[in-house]
Amino acid sequence: MFWVRLRSGVILLAVALLTIIPGGYVLWGTALAVSLIGLGELYRASGVWTKDKGLAVTGFAAAALYYVQLLFHAENHTTIYLVFVLTALLAVYVFTFPKYNAQQVMAAFFGIVYVCVMLSYIYLTRSLPDGKFVVWLIFLCSWGCDTCAYCVGMLIGKHKMSPVLSPKKSIEGAVGGVLGAALLGAGYAALVGSYLKVKNPVAVYAAASAAGALISMIGDLAASAIKRNHQIKDYGTLIPGHGGILDRFDSVIFTAPIIYFLVSWVYYW
Repeated sequence: MFWVRLRSGVILLAVALLTIIPGGYVLWGTALAVSLIGLGELYRASGVWTKDKGLAVTGFAAAALYYVQLLFHAENHTTIYLVFVLTALLAVYVFTFPKYNAQQVMAAFFGIVYVCVMLSYIYLTRSLPDGKFVVWLIFLCSWGCDTCAYCVGMLIGKHKMSPVLSPKKSIEGAVGGVLGAALLGAGYAALVGSYLKVKNPVAVYAAASAAGALISMIGDLAASAIKRNHQIKDYGTLIPGHGGILDRFDSVIFTAPIIYFLVSWVYYW
């Protein structure tokens, strides 16, 4: 299993390098594809993807339309867009009643926000000033936190952080994960600092990575909670040794927006 996970990890890293470095339409298309696959995984898990696929198809169309609007730099209108999406989903609900129930409609809307909108911040972060450097913080603080938390937890972890939901995770591991992510962010900034336009890049990147790491743990536990609710082990089998897209990107989903907003605040304020 270790070698399977390692091979998949190397492939994922290669895909990340080949899409994030050029950015633009390449990253936009990749983010769209990943979002749609992840949305499909969530729809299957939550019962939105059923024999009657009208609700799911509406959700997929709404997700694709959201990404189209990003090409026109209309991300500031996301709230208005989501109002129309909810209206469209409710229209399907009422005009096909009783094919779907209210829980399916809520899951369909939740999936668009949780998967598509939040993952899109990888693309949006890449579009920021210094975005070709900043975007890597998303992965440093999420996957870096996960690795550091695992190592520290294995060594000195004693106090359970969430004994029911994830009994193997410890408070000591969580602290180690946050500190490890902060050190990774600081080290990364020290390496590329001469190319950055922000003042005190080491302090800024360390703080952003620490904050992102805290949020990433919520994302990880949230994904586990959803799987527990729906009694599944993994969201899919697309990535051997890891599961589905959502199994690998569960923490990235949360760190992408927080890194975007934190770094935007630093640059623009």
